[in-house]
Amino acid sequence: MKTTTLLQARFWISLMGVLALLWLPVTYGETTGKDSRVPKPSIQLPAKAKKCVEPVDIMKRQHQNFILHQRDETMYKGIRTKQHSLKNCVNCHADPKTNSVLGKDGFCESCHTYAAVNIDCFSCHTDKAESKDAAASYRQFGDLGNILDNIIEKR
Repeated sequence: MKTTTLLQARFWISLMGVLALLWLPVTYGETTGKDSRVPKPSIQLPAKAKKCVEPVDIMKRQHQNFILHQRDETMYKGIRTKQHSLKNCVNCHADPKTNSVLGKDGFCESCHTYAAVNIDCFSCHTDKAESKDAAASYRQFGDLGNILDNIIEKR
């Protein structure tokens, strides 16, 4: 009987110790006032943007769903809109210095690094904002402009 009680006590003490060790990293920044080892994302709102296509709190949590839905609408149904298009996001959020959403201070990469999430969009799509000259030069061709748009976006 005493052996069972002693084993139960050891189990609960061990469990509490493990839980305390797991909880320590979560509360470290709050109790010490120090930042975590992972750098916070450098999010700078674009100067040219008046507001995002969706509220910020929704975009933080749902942007990947909007992009995937847009992809399905475009690829499977042939419906192209700008509201949730990846190209529109890149054109608005690209860093003015690098003209890209990737890199250490890039809009996309800084958040995805902080959240430890891989970005696979840019294995096919460009991470660079579209130049005004390129947009004007091929949009005059209608459907051909859409074809060229796809080719340029993949570079």
